[in-house]
Amino acid sequence: MDFTLNEDQISVASELEKLAAQFSSSPIEFHGFALVSDGLDAALEEGQYYDLASFMDPLTAALAVERLARLPYTAEIALSMLLRPQIEGGELPRPFAVVENGRPGRFVASAKTLIVIDGDNIGIAHPAAGDVEALPEALYAYPMGKLVGSPDIKPLSAEQAASVRTWLRISTAAEIAGLMKAAIDITVEHLSVRKQFGRPLGTFQALRHRMSECAVLAGGVRWLALKAASTGDAGDAALAAYHAQDSATRICYDVHQFTGAMGMTLEMDLHLWTYRMKALLSELGGRGGQASAVAELCFAD
Repeated sequence: MDFTLNEDQISVASELEKLAAQFSSSPIEFHGFALVSDGLDAALEEGQYYDLASFMDPLTAALAVERLARLPYTAEIALSMLLRPQIEGGELPRPFAVVENGRPGRFVASAKTLIVIDGDNIGIAHPAAGDVEALPEALYAYPMGKLVGSPDIKPLSAEQAASVRTWLRISTAAEIAGLMKAAIDITVEHLSVRKQFGRPLGTFQALRHRMSECAVLAGGVRWLALKAASTGDAGDAALAAYHAQDSATRICYDVHQFTGAMGMTLEMDLHLWTYRMKALLSELGGRGGQASAVAELCFAD
């Protein structure tokens, strides 16, 4: 497929870079897990970036999700940009969050719209304040929460539920693609300045080979995510999500191994991306769920 950006997409990418530059560095005094920015969310809202899929196309929105996922700061971006426009009406209040089979989820405590998954059934709920609870002690680098009340859940038809699953997979793949890029970039920087035996670690061939493999995996995830966003095809989405979750396990292992003890400290921002990837590894049944979907949607007789 041809992913050459048109003039409008180039313009959006340029403006997004300017916005992202304001949030490209974590604060010096920050030594925690979830670095959330209301300012980033407000800037995206004001610039109407959450409506990119409606005003332009889902591919442009996926490009924006991937770019913003590289930032140390986070906000509820992927579901609002990619899933929200695909739900009938496309004007449900944000932030969005997913509650899958009763498990805690990202942004659940602040969500105005919940995608509630119960086995094969999917519904939409708008929780009141007492229906959700924050989990401030969670180690994932997202603000985690859980559903504790019983809000009214509007069930979706089988066709609508299938569409929601498709765009959940696309948003997951696009976000993981950006997280991978950021994790690899900060690791490459570390290997360039950290010396062992009188030379930078990045000059050792074994590390170069493994980092190259990580870069190839991340590139594949990005292109599969963009293809799925462009086609909206359920099979493309399942394949992108599977490759994203499968590759994330390898990349998280390698980048932490290469950064050693420093990569396990809160002083280094690496955890902001790897711990987010770990939170996304279990989305929609994890790799097993995606593999089953790929088998059904891509290789059915």
